[in-house]
Amino acid sequence: MAKKNKNKPADNYAEKDINPYELKTDAVDRLVNADKKEYPKLTLENDPRRAFKNNFIDRIPSWVKALFIKFWFNGAVCFFIFWGLGLFIPNPENMIIVLAVTLGMITDLLVNNIFRFFAVVEGANDKWMMFPKKRYVSFFLNIIYSFFLLIVIIWIYNVINVAANAIAGTETTVYVGVEPILFGLLYMGVDLLFIAVKNTAIKILADAKNKNGVK
Repeated sequence: MAKKNKNKPADNYAEKDINPYELKTDAVDRLVNADKKEYPKLTLENDPRRAFKNNFIDRIPSWVKALFIKFWFNGAVCFFIFWGLGLFIPNPENMIIVLAVTLGMITDLLVNNIFRFFAVVEGANDKWMMFPKKRYVSFFLNIIYSFFLLIVIIWIYNVINVAANAIAGTETTVYVGVEPILFGLLYMGVDLLFIAVKNTAIKILADAKNKNGVK
């Protein structure tokens, strides 16, 4: 007499009259439709990113953080690149190129990403960036923009020294040299000036379109 195989699993599908293909189809449908669920819009109160942010830093006004970040990073570039590599890059034109490329990379990879991270809601800190959209082309645009800012700052240094020489009755004396604190302040100020011009122009165009009913 043959013994029953106790290890043979019971055919649950047959006993319960359940089609396994229907079970698989139902599971697939639930996965496909999962992304159709409506979620509440992120606001200042329900943004989950706030749980990962320091409450003390979060309470600091955005304009104070913007000024400090722009000043500190640009001053640090002057300290490490202009002062640190000055002996190894004696040619002024080469130093300008290295400074502009470094400033553009720091702006795109660090400064702007810090602004995005500290934004209470998405886009809240876009007003502090010349190119707020994170794209591949923004990397190169920030480098070109840094070249432009650097030329303006060099012109400001020249004007200051020419004026100081005229007042003192000298000709070639350098009264104001390049150092991290003043460089950081000048770079921050010129940068914010052009960003303000850009934001104002965008606002004027948007208001004009709204008045004309253009979408």
